[in-house]
Amino acid sequence: MDIKRSADMVINTCMGAKKGETVLIVTDTCTDEKITKALYTSAVEAGCETLMLTMEPREQHGSEPPMLVEEAMKSSDVLLAPASKSLTHTQARKHASENGTRTATMPGITIGMMKEGGLNADYEKINSLAEELLETLKGSKEVRITTELGTDLVIDVDGGEWMADTGMCHEKGTTTNLPAGEMYIAPKNVNGKAVIDGSMGGIGLLEGALVIEIKDRKAVSFEGDGAEKLERMVNDVGPDGRNIAELGIGINPAAMLIGVILEDEKVGGTIHIALGDNSTFGGDVTVDLHLDGIITKPKVLVDGIDLKVERFA
Repeated sequence: MDIKRSADMVINTCMGAKKGETVLIVTDTCTDEKITKALYTSAVEAGCETLMLTMEPREQHGSEPPMLVEEAMKSSDVLLAPASKSLTHTQARKHASENGTRTATMPGITIGMMKEGGLNADYEKINSLAEELLETLKGSKEVRITTELGTDLVIDVDGGEWMADTGMCHEKGTTTNLPAGEMYIAPKNVNGKAVIDGSMGGIGLLEGALVIEIKDRKAVSFEGDGAEKLERMVNDVGPDGRNIAELGIGINPAAMLIGVILEDEKVGGTIHIALGDNSTFGGDVTVDLHLDGIITKPKVLVDGIDLKVERFA
């Protein structure tokens, strides 16, 4: 698929942009201008009042944008955020959603991702799968995740709300990542060992395993590929950077493991855990950091029942 066709799908299929609506594109100087130009053109062709704001890249995924950008976000009908760092887990995005803005964040989006992979999935099918999974996951109390590489996590989700990122963002206040395709929750507690073998936010594709030991929802140690860099990023924001913020399940069969978390976390049949902020989706930690780590080939037991996540690949 070419870039323009992908942009048309984002504007028309995923966001359902209507004539006369205001579309705001928030980007940064590290994002390819061909991407933002294609999105801008598609929004104009849809009859929308279209504006674009370009800022300097944020320090980390989850860092807040300038106040001027936040105010513009809250005033838009549709917000697209193709930027090098994620605005998903920011208070600015949360406030925009609360004000009715329909939002699609696209952190780290590349020309290659616009042309192939998860962005070009059948989002109607992903939406149907997500609705089915929500019924299965609703009311669950405990998730256990194991892998042959040594992951063994016990995750308390009792009382939490499972959410679905389906790529379809037509209702006021809804938000999605594009590419989309995941189920996620802010866990109540987590204990055990996570062996990250796919990719890690802020690092990229891993050549070897990155092992995170977790006690009472806090990462207590990091070992292996990228461990020193990850620990520095976490320590830079203080103790809350060690919070295990999220459990996610990838359900996009078209997504590929490429070293860009935006797509990697959607790969069908994988799971991911995140460090840092979860205040934007039901959690209790607010911090300028949100880093996901991808675990491949997991076995996922939900209240003792095998979810058989390999069927999502």
